[in-house]
Amino acid sequence: MDGTLLDLHFDNYFWLQHLPQRYAEHRGITLDEANRQLHQWFNEKRGTLNWYCLDHWRELVDMDLLPLKREVGARISERPQAKQFLQFLADKGKRRVLITNAHRAGLALKFSQTGIADQLDLVISSHDYGYPKEHPQFWRHLYRVLPCSPQRALFIDDSEPVLRAAGEFGIGQLLGISQPDSCGPMQSHTAAPLLRCFSQLMSDA
Repeated sequence: MDGTLLDLHFDNYFWLQHLPQRYAEHRGITLDEANRQLHQWFNEKRGTLNWYCLDHWRELVDMDLLPLKREVGARISERPQAKQFLQFLADKGKRRVLITNAHRAGLALKFSQTGIADQLDLVISSHDYGYPKEHPQFWRHLYRVLPCSPQRALFIDDSEPVLRAAGEFGIGQLLGISQPDSCGPMQSHTAAPLLRCFSQLMSDA
């Protein structure tokens, strides 16, 4: 979702700028000290389910993250043409399944800001299974509840490790996102072809 249907700018801004400032204020430490502590945790948690778990981060920083996210919630936005693409899929009779590492509480906030939930047929969070999308077990659980032909499925994601895990499971059609954060750099990797905008898929179909 984040970096695919939604602009990753909100998440990057929250975790790299807003949270460090609020954590420094909460702990009575300098911003540099707050960044050092948070980045240590980032490096330890990245790629695990706890990396995406708001309950886990609440315990670490001793603050409820949802109110902090709401403070900058105006930055939550869809990527260009995301809603048009979802409608395009519906018009083609395709099932639109959101498979995300996002915590359910964070999902609710972003859905309330964007309304994209109305254009999805099913929403699956990795927290439902206890494994992030980077882990093979996630895909095994997914296949049990979402029977389909993996070779025929199209999976779009902004994360290279996630795309590689999906490919190893057998998802036949993979696409990455060339610029998940509208204010960030272009991506470059070999896990999957990179998509610049959804109009490429709508015009090629």
